[in-house]
Amino acid sequence: MNRRNFLPLVAALPALATTMNAADAKPKDTPKDAAKPGTDAKAATEKLVVGGGCFWCTEAVMQRVNGVKKVVSGYSGGHVVNPTYEQICTKTTGHAEVIQIEFDPKQATLATLLEVFFAAHDPTTLNRQGADSGPQYRSCIFYANDAQKLAAEEGKKKAQPGWKDPIVTEIAALKNFYAAETEHQNFFNLNWNRNGYCSAVIVPKLRKLIKEGKIREN
Repeated sequence: MNRRNFLPLVAALPALATTMNAADAKPKDTPKDAAKPGTDAKAATEKLVVGGGCFWCTEAVMQRVNGVKKVVSGYSGGHVVNPTYEQICTKTTGHAEVIQIEFDPKQATLATLLEVFFAAHDPTTLNRQGADSGPQYRSCIFYANDAQKLAAEEGKKKAQPGWKDPIVTEIAALKNFYAAETEHQNFFNLNWNRNGYCSAVIVPKLRKLIKEGKIREN
């Protein structure tokens, strides 16, 4: 499904939605103790690439996890160099819609991020999340090193008891990551009140995860 076909939905949203504004587009300030004097602040963070269906959804979720500094929506796992959204929608590039999570490991462990990841989508449906179908919507974790691979495998095992059907999340080595077009970045925060997909799909998901204590409200 091409989500650009969604019509704007004008409706009064729950209290959660009223907190969404453009200010969320800016990453949280880095704590003063995140890096020692003279140390590159970027070196104090790590990156993890995951896909759980629509990247508008996964981006909005991970932006609300403590310790996450930046989230970039993009494409990974395919054979086409620097693919476009239109190419992805053809289901022939091999890529999945993913997000690159930059986080401070002192504040958010890989285990924590993966716990939220598995709770934020259905990892038992192959190439599908809700009404979105196709290989670009597959559940996947692309690891950058052995530590991430081990964490992904352990996270998958830990999450399995919570699902009746087998988890089919792909766990593979990261070969490439291509940032998506500007219009897809920080999408929910900038469009929550004028896009039907946001209000119908993403808002309920965020409310559920907030209630479970897995993410913060904004």
